[in-house]
Amino acid sequence: MRGLEAKIAAVAVLSGLAIALSPYHIPIGPTKAYPWQHMVNVILGVTVGPIWASIAAFLIGVIRMQLGVGTVFSIPGGIPGALLVGIAAYLLRKAGKPVEHAAWAEPLGTAAIGFFLAVYLVAPLVGVKEEMLAAGLIPIWLVWFASSITGTVIGYAAVRALRKGGII
Repeated sequence: MRGLEAKIAAVAVLSGLAIALSPYHIPIGPTKAYPWQHMVNVILGVTVGPIWASIAAFLIGVIRMQLGVGTVFSIPGGIPGALLVGIAAYLLRKAGKPVEHAAWAEPLGTAAIGFFLAVYLVAPLVGVKEEMLAAGLIPIWLVWFASSITGTVIGYAAVRALRKGGII
């Protein structure tokens, strides 16, 4: 997607969609798994690139926290996935490969990098005790991973349709 105005419009519309879908999340321990964030990460990562997709992930996380339907874990849970999808899309585009396959970088960003940041950086900062995390670490990770995969599949289908329709 070219042009600053087009990128801002895409970020605004898809961020608004993600925020509108905020009530539909999976509460688990101190987090709220949210597949719509991952869907938006995929679509924006492919269409507007890693920086704009990461900005959108940050904005969605902050607004969801302000609305009370998100937690501080939405920041490390959203941004790495958006960043990796954008980077993967850039590399695939340069290699002449179908860009929708960049979607599969999202779970790596969320379930690996994002989860690591959430557990080792954010949780101690917000007072989540190590014992509490240890007891729920695997269930929390499984829900994050499932949420990421669900959102990735939806985002992949959307990007594939946009590419087949000649929009991207």
